Amino acid sequence: MHFTLMFFESTEGFAARQNPEKQREYLAGWSHYVHALRDSGVAVTGFGLHAPETAATMKRSDGTVFVQDGPFTETKEQLGGVFVIDVPDLDAALEWAARAPVDAVEVRQNLPAL
Repeated sequence: MHFTLMFFESTEGFAARQNPEKQREYLAGWSHYVHALRDSGVAVTGFGLHAPETAATMKRSDGTVFVQDGPFTETKEQLGGVFVIDVPDLDAALEWAARAPVDAVEVRQNLPAL
């Protein structure tokens, strides 16, 4: 079964990616996690995302399309990246989510491919 793990990061987490003093520690946590996913054979695909302020959000209302710079909502944590994994069940997906170096991971089973 394929599950998508969506990793949510704080503003400080996104800042650590670019901060020369914190970047090494930040990347070390992710490197260990990504290698574990790949070495186990459960990784299907995955990638990090640029910081939320680089986003553009499209919203449709009454047939009119609106585009705004940045994320749609202002929250403490924003989507920082995703991994699709192939595991037997939700419990296994949650175990992998718990190993991620972030505090919030949303786990969803994928619909079958078209």
